[in-house]
Amino acid sequence: MVRGTTRTSPGLGAIEAVGAQAAAADPDRLGTLLPLLQGVSAVCWLMGSAKGTPEAVAALHGPRLQSLLAKLVDTPVRGLVYEAAGTVPAGLLAEGSAIARGAGATHRMPVRVVEQEPEATGEWLAAMRAAVTYVLTA
Repeated sequence: MVRGTTRTSPGLGAIEAVGAQAAAADPDRLGTLLPLLQGVSAVCWLMGSAKGTPEAVAALHGPRLQSLLAKLVDTPVRGLVYEAAGTVPAGLLAEGSAIARGAGATHRMPVRVVEQEPEATGEWLAAMRAAVTYVLTA
């Protein structure tokens, strides 16, 4: 099963339309995400094209990501796939990549950083599938 989250109710239908279980959650409030981790083996942090204030977007690739990774250690989640491409400034994506890789090394958790641009849909999807497969089988 695949579970997808969105901040808004209209996004739930789009997630369900592709066959995933939809849930409303806000990555700025990790308390809305953590209850959804039951039964989850891999988390995909797909924030490479996140929108919001510069401060909010920076937090998603910095402190929010760091907090999430620290909490994943005490869950059944095996590892993380981090999206390091998109419309977010390159410096934030590099920071997030370093945080993800560092947490993987510290917590001995499988982590993959995907740098394929999301506009290249087929290549992005292949890279994401390979990354999730790695996390699930490492």
